[in-house]
Amino acid sequence: MAKGKTERDGDAAAARRGRPRSVETTNAILESAYILMATTGLAATTIDAIAKHSDVSKMTIYKWWPSREALLIDAFLNQASLMLPLSGTGKPAARLKRHATAYAEALLGEFGKVQLAVISECISKTGSAEIFYERYLDFRRTATVEIIAAGQKDGSIGASGAPEDLFDAVYGSLFYRYIFGIKPISSAYVRNLIDTLLMIRER
Repeated sequence: MAKGKTERDGDAAAARRGRPRSVETTNAILESAYILMATTGLAATTIDAIAKHSDVSKMTIYKWWPSREALLIDAFLNQASLMLPLSGTGKPAARLKRHATAYAEALLGEFGKVQLAVISECISKTGSAEIFYERYLDFRRTATVEIIAAGQKDGSIGASGAPEDLFDAVYGSLFYRYIFGIKPISSAYVRNLIDTLLMIRER
């Protein structure tokens, strides 16, 4: 994992200067935003609705987030950090398999629907998914790439390609398969995908 960072630092890096945030209030806003996205849909997840659900003023929300899209992404990031932690013990290959399998399982539930909706919202509002990459994917991709690089170094991952390319091959395949519903995603499929692409060597 990137040095000096924690899994929820994605939104802290973009937070505005000024009075420190209340952790309790921040969590209430993020949890409310995610719950609303998952239960009422993205269109209904307005700043007004989030403020009412979290019992936090709209002024506070606008002070802490530069846009609705940024808040929605951070709410998704918060949920991802709870459901798909990147920390853990064990060999790099085993850690990667655990995380990729958990991600695949999450895609099949409300998490997958919310992720796709947030990405679509970013693209429709800004013309690209850049803000999603900056606030969510960049940090998690970097951390997972480090796990792959560690596996290449200790020999448990035999693939010699760039760690970034290997990450894209694994997680890109899962997301592609999910979006188009080509075939069901199973734990066995994920493990086989990783074994094949990363040339896992059991040690």
